Amino acid sequence: MKFKLIIASTPDDMTDAIADAAREEGATGCTILTNARGQGLKKAKTFLGLDLAGARDVVLILVEQHLGRRILEAIGRAGHFDASPGAGIAIMIDVEDAIGLNSQLHTIQTEIEDEI
Repeated sequence: MKFKLIIASTPDDMTDAIADAAREEGATGCTILTNARGQGLKKAKTFLGLDLAGARDVVLILVEQHLGRRILEAIGRAGHFDASPGAGIAIMIDVEDAIGLNSQLHTIQTEIEDEI
């Protein structure tokens, strides 16, 4: 079985919407890294050296390759990535190998059975 890793950077108030959207499209879970920082085209404003930009999270979602594009598009819609500058980004990369998925493999295989 081949996997993709979706990595999304998003404002922390959108993290739950992104995780929910991924789950609705077949993701079996995600890992959320909190308090990330990022910079876009324009540097964030500061006040006395304190960053005024809101907190960001990084969401890591390991998915079976056939579900990858569908999940990527769903989280893009849920996070309004293309509609609002600074709303976040998501990328998807190939995963060469993964371990620790035994408890999820049956669910993954059942859900993608019709798509393969």
